[in-house]
Amino acid sequence: MKYLALLSASAVVLLLAAACQTKAPEPVTEVFSMSDTMMARCEFYEAKNQEVKNNIRLFGKITVDNNKAAQVYPVVSGSVVSIDAELGDYVKQGQKLATIRSSEVAEFQRQKLDAQSDVAMAEKDVQVAKDLFEGQLNSEKDVIAAEKELIKARAELARINEIYAIYKLKDGTVYNITAPISGFILSKNIFPNEQLRADISDPLFSISQINEVWALANVSESDVSKIQLGYDAEVRTLGFPNNVYTGKIDKIFNTIDPETKAMKVRVRLPNENFQLKPEMMATVNVLFNENRRMVAVPSSSVIFDKSRSWVMIFKSRNDIETRSVNVYRQLNGITYISHGLKEGEKVISKNGLFVYDALND
Repeated sequence: MKYLALLSASAVVLLLAAACQTKAPEPVTEVFSMSDTMMARCEFYEAKNQEVKNNIRLFGKITVDNNKAAQVYPVVSGSVVSIDAELGDYVKQGQKLATIRSSEVAEFQRQKLDAQSDVAMAEKDVQVAKDLFEGQLNSEKDVIAAEKELIKARAELARINEIYAIYKLKDGTVYNITAPISGFILSKNIFPNEQLRADISDPLFSISQINEVWALANVSESDVSKIQLGYDAEVRTLGFPNNVYTGKIDKIFNTIDPETKAMKVRVRLPNENFQLKPEMMATVNVLFNENRRMVAVPSSSVIFDKSRSWVMIFKSRNDIETRSVNVYRQLNGITYISHGLKEGEKVISKNGLFVYDALND
């Protein structure tokens, strides 16, 4: 029995020794690899060294181009018979805007008839004087005097005809107010049956072409030195908040308004679809270079987490690095990196957050 017990104990010892000599399996390390589906959903961008841009936000309004506007004033007094155009209407050059009945028009007609009659009589007097001179019944001096009277009569008739042409007068007592240019009616200060005076200071109609408009913006004194001609500008309005209208600063009004303490700048904007209306409030974002260069990537490449900014450096689908970077500025979808990224390194610019979460969970 003792022999069997010793044999069993020896077997147990041998089994334990064999077990100790067997190596434990090493832990398996999983290597992250982007799947084909994830690769298709992601976009990649090679970091570039770019000029650093900055911006100044200004506030102003949309106005008309003064060189494409016209004010319509009454040239005669009288009573308003009819109005043929309203605020906001588009009118063509020469189109009738309103009709006025005026005694002054009748007076112009009388003057024209008198001038025509004077010319006819002066022409007859010249012919008579020449006939008498040929018959030696008067002197050459009398012919010259008659010819001078004809010149005066013709000059007066030409003056009256010029008035008719300028104001587009017609016979009778009716005067039609017409559009001097084609454009939109931006203001209207005339009403039916109103008694008009020729010396009123306010225009009856204001007409302007708005296929190109101005954005006038106020620049505070602290920002005057930062503004220069030719700077790019982005204009936004409350009426169309999702639309960005681009132009350049083409004029700086080098005076400070004593009331607003601001200087005005002008941006010309094409307006073929007439979306921009005069007097619209506008925000003008002026872009300019800081005369320095930095590595830049799309802002969608930058992930903010744990109070820091990160980018996903893509080397291969099996080699992706999560790297902390220092952001200098973000502007118009571009992020300038002051430290942590080199030119030429490739970053994940779209859906990088999914890769970040997979690597850093």
